[in-house]
Amino acid sequence: MPSVVSVSRSPTHSFSKPVVPNITLLAGVGVEGDAHAGATVRHRYSVRKDPTAPNLCQVHLLHQELFTELAERGIRIAPGEMGENITTRDIDLLSLPLGVRLHLGETAVVEITGLRDPCSLLNRLHPDLMKACLARGFDGGVVRKAGVMGIVIAGGRIARGCGIGIELPAGEPKPMGPV
Repeated sequence: MPSVVSVSRSPTHSFSKPVVPNITLLAGVGVEGDAHAGATVRHRYSVRKDPTAPNLCQVHLLHQELFTELAERGIRIAPGEMGENITTRDIDLLSLPLGVRLHLGETAVVEITGLRDPCSLLNRLHPDLMKACLARGFDGGVVRKAGVMGIVIAGGRIARGCGIGIELPAGEPKPMGPV
């Protein structure tokens, strides 16, 4: 069953986020106490472009299976180091359709808005990390492996061990793009 492995937050715009015992998701805002929480964009790059744009990156989720893949390439990464708020297990985040809703714990719901677009800041952790988080698909297109972003639809407290339910969106599934 899909579950939460770890949760992280940081009140500053540091790249990595320390692991904490639990986080609280706030509807329409994001992770309470996290620098990226807010109804409008909070990522510094996005704020420079348009500070009034809606924040589609309130929560960053990353699959633990990526850490295993990276370790096989000699890159050791721990939960929170890539800036994610929620580290998951046993859910293929990257293949979910746009708009899927993840039910986390008792009450929280996060709607997935797109793929995290890996940036060169990843190379501060390891010089080959950004390259390792990008690949080419069978169709020649770019495959982004650095997790997914979402918005909080319903709030709640999340901790290690919480289950994750998947609610598919109505209609024809649409693939995620970078957000």
